[in-house]
Amino acid sequence: MTGAPDGSTIDDVARGARTFEAATAVEAYDRHVGRYAPALSRAHVRLLELRKGDDVLEIGCGPGALTEVLVQTVGEGHVFGVEPSEPFVEACRSRAPGADVRVGSAEELPDFGRPFAAATSQLVLNFLSDADAGVRAMCRAMRPSGVVASVVWDYRGGMRMLRAFWDAALELDRHAPDEGRTMAHCTTAGLRALWRRAGLERIQTGELVVDARYADFDDFWAPFTTGLAPSGAYCASLDSEHREALRALCFRRLGSPEGPFVLEARAWSVRGVVGRA
Repeated sequence: MTGAPDGSTIDDVARGARTFEAATAVEAYDRHVGRYAPALSRAHVRLLELRKGDDVLEIGCGPGALTEVLVQTVGEGHVFGVEPSEPFVEACRSRAPGADVRVGSAEELPDFGRPFAAATSQLVLNFLSDADAGVRAMCRAMRPSGVVASVVWDYRGGMRMLRAFWDAALELDRHAPDEGRTMAHCTTAGLRALWRRAGLERIQTGELVVDARYADFDDFWAPFTTGLAPSGAYCASLDSEHREALRALCFRRLGSPEGPFVLEARAWSVRGVVGRA
């Protein structure tokens, strides 16, 4: 197996799921992809066509950006979630106190004692140990005709922050674990296939486009050095010389910004309906 410059294997850094367990992960996440989360969450909720009082299940709540918007949409006491990272669970409970958020996984959902009108996940599907099992579990938790949905980054082209990073990494190291290649579920065709395998009906896919503002290039670069997520895990695996070379290439790929700038990010969405028994 090909190794990273510090001797770590590519498998060690490709998924980066363990990095979300660190006590510092919440702050790092908010500075990393989390800065896109508020806008993405608002667009995401519109896909679900929820009404006040609908019971909603969220898989992989993270620090709670989507959870907060779900509570605002359906009301307190109607949002339920699972998240494997204890620091993220604590942050989510603080951000969305009207939600019942528990430590757990999609593949082994706790019993919330009710069927749901909708179940969804945001930027989580590719980090499940078994995405097929996770989607099937979401389906089993639903009432007939309930909506099952998910949103994932377009890692291959439309998420410019990550694309700039990985294109720079590949320029230095052709074995870099580019998320456009390592993430199994990052195309609309793949999402449709996953939803079909779960037996969902009336499947629809689409795109959500949001953006985020950076104060300067250092504001962009700093989150990668925290080791969070696959990109951060790879960055942290490099020695100082390779890391500085990667930083310089990212700077050039973004047009050598000397002040504030905005980056656009595209996510793919998928939704389907549970058939009647």
